[in-house]
Amino acid sequence: MPGMDQLRVGRPGPRHAGELWTVQRAAYVSEAQRYDAPRIPPLLETLEQVRADLAGDVPAAAAWLGPRLVGSVRGRVEGDRMEIARLTVAPDVQGRGVGRALLAAVHAAAPAVVVRFWLVTGSASHDNRRLYAAAGYREAGTAVDAAGVELVRMERERGVSARCGHGP
Repeated sequence: MPGMDQLRVGRPGPRHAGELWTVQRAAYVSEAQRYDAPRIPPLLETLEQVRADLAGDVPAAAAWLGPRLVGSVRGRVEGDRMEIARLTVAPDVQGRGVGRALLAAVHAAAPAVVVRFWLVTGSASHDNRRLYAAAGYREAGTAVDAAGVELVRMERERGVSARCGHGP
């Protein structure tokens, strides 16, 4: 496997949908197991839905190590806010900076009108919560989703610096 110094982040297109969907499913299996909830939304999303997102003007980023797609993220813009959705990293490269790089890229890809980013993550997903906190996100509430998973909502303003110094 190429070293992390060869990580390349860019905009995925519809032709990347199959790889992106596969990595998404692999990445979210551990989340589904953690919560004993096999029907979490990222695992129910279809290839066609992913392809449609990538064909549109959705802010998105993907990460490659050599020819291999190892992670992705998509944004959903509503007015002056953007949801950070489906941040996924292949299980064998998690914890090596891919998620941090993807967050920085999707923040940079947000339309100028966006002033606040938000996301949800599982309350027991401690590594995810640490990643988001290091990127400047703060907890803003909790909810329970349709699969029965307790979620933590996290938010940050545009222009907030990441604590680790990696990203906007």
